[in-house]
Amino acid sequence: MATCPAGHPSNQADFCDVCGLPIGGEPVAVATDAADQPAETLSCPNCSTANVADALFCENCGYDFTTGTLPASPDAEVVTPPAPAEAETDQAAAPSPSEADAAAPSPSEAEPTPAAPVAEASTPVSATPSPTTAPTVLKRPPVEWIAELWIDPDWYAAQGSTDPLPSPGLPDIVPLIKPSSLIGRVSHSRGIFPDVDCELDTGCSRRHAMLTTDGTRWWVEDLNSANGTFVGAAAGPLPAMPIPQGRVELAAGQRIYLGAWTRIVIRKATPDEQEAFAG
Repeated sequence: MATCPAGHPSNQADFCDVCGLPIGGEPVAVATDAADQPAETLSCPNCSTANVADALFCENCGYDFTTGTLPASPDAEVVTPPAPAEAETDQAAAPSPSEADAAAPSPSEAEPTPAAPVAEASTPVSATPSPTTAPTVLKRPPVEWIAELWIDPDWYAAQGSTDPLPSPGLPDIVPLIKPSSLIGRVSHSRGIFPDVDCELDTGCSRRHAMLTTDGTRWWVEDLNSANGTFVGAAAGPLPAMPIPQGRVELAAGQRIYLGAWTRIVIRKATPDEQEAFAG
């Protein structure tokens, strides 16, 4: 390290990096008078090192003579300004991370998590449902009685109806599965849905007559129909008078006449008909 004529150690070999004098020139006399010392040197208020009067920084500690700022040290501790009173209260109430970590149980002290139960390998798993879970299939009651609906040209001729007669053919077969069965025609507005539907015959009332049974015998009752209900024998002339009010028991082979051309026969169902209606 070079020394300038004023006696300053300098890292530069040509000019002093403290006072700026050329190095290698004639020595500069330094005044020893105590009265002249304050004018030529500047004492650092931080470390008391003497510096030239016009120095910007202390050559020893780096003190800034212009701003009065101390040099930053890499080991200096960063000072955080104190928080407001409310923040201090919240901070005092809340535990620090170190305290929370200390209060939390260690993994070894925590309660062990119960393991999920393992099914025994020896227990067989059935792919088929248990008989108790099988759906219940409701079976229809057996059909024992049948109502045949015929188009009778003779009855049509006797009534003198102006409606065109449908083509006679095989009868419609209606199962009788209830103790009481309504004879009539459908009316959606009135909520009438008869069991024995005579829809094509406009001579039948919506609620024309009622069939009832005790399982062995049958009765028919007129429900104040417009054209009445008639009962006649299987052979002989057609009935001329409607049945009176109330129930009338049907004898074996008797037939029911109503409307413009409808003839109804009540009989036992055949085995084939029972099988057909059972499905």
